[in-house]
Amino acid sequence: MTRRAAVLGSPIAHSLSPVLHLAAYADLGLDWSYELIECDEAALPGLVAGCTADPDWAGLSLTMPLKTRALQLADHRAPSADLVGVANTLVIAAGSTTAHNTDVDGVVRALHELGVTVPAAPWVLGGGGTARAALAALAALGAVTVTVATRRAEALPALLALGDRLQVEVVGRPWPQTHEHLAGADLVVSTTPAGATDGLAAGGWRPDLPLLDVVYAPWPTGLASAAGAAGAQVVGGLSMLVGQAAEQVELMTGRPAPVAAMRRAGERALAARTKHD
Repeated sequence: MTRRAAVLGSPIAHSLSPVLHLAAYADLGLDWSYELIECDEAALPGLVAGCTADPDWAGLSLTMPLKTRALQLADHRAPSADLVGVANTLVIAAGSTTAHNTDVDGVVRALHELGVTVPAAPWVLGGGGTARAALAALAALGAVTVTVATRRAEALPALLALGDRLQVEVVGRPWPQTHEHLAGADLVVSTTPAGATDGLAAGGWRPDLPLLDVVYAPWPTGLASAAGAAGAQVVGGLSMLVGQAAEQVELMTGRPAPVAAMRRAGERALAARTKHD
């Protein structure tokens, strides 16, 4: 039986998720489909209900602005989603949904690429669902204090509360205007959209300050370019995207994800986009 999966969000046309999931299905020999579906918060309950009632559906990937609402709609919550307070995955089985957050694993995998072991003084830039996942990932790697800077003051209380649940001290700081404001940091995780950190790129970057920038297109961002030019280690959002998609594949199919094949497919797709832009 052909199974179905999809990524939902608004906007969604830019998503690389179909490339990654379809590459995984091909490598695994599975006759599955994976679609892009434009969907806002108002339409999500009806769409999830329709998918849950159809035995062909195996799961849904969720991106902005649906991650909080998806968690609320789920019949069951995996510890990853319950802890972080947002879901980027709904696994559909036996007429019910289970919410997961695979972004945490995606961030952990990306930080491993940077060679991060136990970060002593990490900074997280941003205050949305990906910032929460980054905070949980840093806690999983043993961080005991994380500095968070967000442009939205109203986002900070949720991050402080998550820090309490993770037993991590979260220190809120004003949004840094230049890279000098990051003095003392030994790692920066930027979870903000492209362009939001352009001010930090001005004036260079410390060569001993590694950067994970979760943007994957357009790449490199101004921040990633500045860090790379200074000789700093830089990992982009494709690494996180592949990591979280690999866990989604495993949750939906019950099979080990072919991570290398997914990574190659993602790199080819991004190269093609860059060529045509």
